Amino acid sequence: MPTLFTRIIEGELPARFVWKDERAVAFLTIEPLRPGHTLVVPRQEVDHWLDADGSLRDHLMAVCHAVGRAIERAYRPPKVGLLLAGLEVPHLHVHVFPLYELADIDIAKVDRRPRPEDLDDAAEKIRTALGELGYSAVSR
Repeated sequence: MPTLFTRIIEGELPARFVWKDERAVAFLTIEPLRPGHTLVVPRQEVDHWLDADGSLRDHLMAVCHAVGRAIERAYRPPKVGLLLAGLEVPHLHVHVFPLYELADIDIAKVDRRPRPEDLDDAAEKIRTALGELGYSAVSR
């Protein structure tokens, strides 16, 4: 049975994509820690990051780097956070988000009811920043 993320990647469920390439996608989470909180997900269903081959891990980190630079440009946070937990969905994914304080890393503090227009705005900011940085895998 396909994971929730596979269903999103295949277009069965909606998402606010900011990146798509042959191996990975990035889309905004519907429960953000901060505006701009993005998930980087491989197209391949891999549950645990330890089970991903080295080239896939390298590619995911390259996408995280691009998305992180875009978040940095769009939001100007002191740092860009990166979190790999994987308990929520059994499909490898990396959280990339603006980081203003250590408390921003607490997944229990996500916004469970963000306004759709705020998510749309965040996706557009990240897409714009990716484009300005010269990335071609920007997804509209």
